[in-house]
Amino acid sequence: MTLSDSIRAASAADEPRITEVWEAAVRATHDFLAEEDIVFFRSFLPHIFGRLNVRVIERDGQVEGFIATNGHHVEALFVNPSLHGQGLGRHLLDHVITEAPSHPAWTTDVNEQNPQAARFYRRYGFVEMGRSELDGSGRPFPLLHLVLRA
Repeated sequence: MTLSDSIRAASAADEPRITEVWEAAVRATHDFLAEEDIVFFRSFLPHIFGRLNVRVIERDGQVEGFIATNGHHVEALFVNPSLHGQGLGRHLLDHVITEAPSHPAWTTDVNEQNPQAARFYRRYGFVEMGRSELDGSGRPFPLLHLVLRA
């Protein structure tokens, strides 16, 4: 994280930029998705506000990534692909975990076909606790269920 990076709660005004970051990241890392899959999943983004705890990371005043959590489960973590490898995802994850340091475990699901994301979570300390053949919407995109224990 640089001195110009900051993390804050997302607002409804961030929705267009969050959608841009999400789509750019998905296109860069989810090569297993067809265009109709991307359109399908993009339709869920407006519903994250009010249902999930969403935090954004800004660099030089521009939203460059976000994390959405539900309790102690990471529902989504996406960073502008031009900034991958610069620690923004780690800082978002650090931020939400330190907001609830006494919780014994955090969980997330990651597409098995997205090895970059699986590596990110494993380097952070998450371990596999299960696998599903279908994603949460019943589509044939296997998920790895991961846990991070305190």
